[in-house]
Amino acid sequence: MTDTPGEPLPRQRRHTLFFLEVIREFSPVFLDTEVDMTRVLAHRAAALESTGVRYATTAYVLRAAGRVLAAHPDANAAIRGGVGRPRIARYPFVNGKLALDRTLDGRRVVLGSVVPDLHTAELPAVQAHLDRVRDGDPDRLEDFEGIRKLHRLPWPEGRRTFRQAAGSLALRPHLTGTFSVSSLGHRAVDSFHSVGGTTTTFGVGRILDRPVARGGEITVAPVLRLSLAFDHRAIDGAEAADVLTEVKEALESV
Repeated sequence: MTDTPGEPLPRQRRHTLFFLEVIREFSPVFLDTEVDMTRVLAHRAAALESTGVRYATTAYVLRAAGRVLAAHPDANAAIRGGVGRPRIARYPFVNGKLALDRTLDGRRVVLGSVVPDLHTAELPAVQAHLDRVRDGDPDRLEDFEGIRKLHRLPWPEGRRTFRQAAGSLALRPHLTGTFSVSSLGHRAVDSFHSVGGTTTTFGVGRILDRPVARGGEITVAPVLRLSLAFDHRAIDGAEAADVLTEVKEALESV
């Protein structure tokens, strides 16, 4: 039997492979919780009626996580290196990277867009950023020019360039954020866990009516399953649990 010859990987997927190689250094641990989204959905409906703007679930998560991480500097950090001589940088600002399902140069890929200053940004500014990168043309948007340049480079040079950028603690919060959010809630996905190249990564599933206990009674409420992957090199489980709980509380008190 002869081997199937196969074909080269599409160049549009190079950045994903380079990214997966870099995050092998991570030591991820996974947590999850359930969020009662009653107040978020009420706020979204009111905003749509009064302003015509429909806020995405991820906009609420980005804003809530930005506020929470500003109070947890060890979680709003990046670490480089393993057990040898690791270095850590803590940032005075909070930038959130959102993973986007887009078509670039004719091929469906994952692209990341960094929403800046989420420690102070309000919901309209967050949504305006999301609308711009979701509605704009990835083949033209300046946000993705770095990825397009990376795809044009020869494989070894592109790999080296990506690793150099990812290894810079000064560049990393502007390229990959200080935390990440990834959502698959547009499909029948209840929960999932992913590593976004940051110390904390939130995974957003779908909102589904589920039974919840309120005041000693069982009722039905819209529930979001929210996960958190954290890099154990930077923080421990107790602080990660604090972060996830505080994001849950922020969403439930919108």
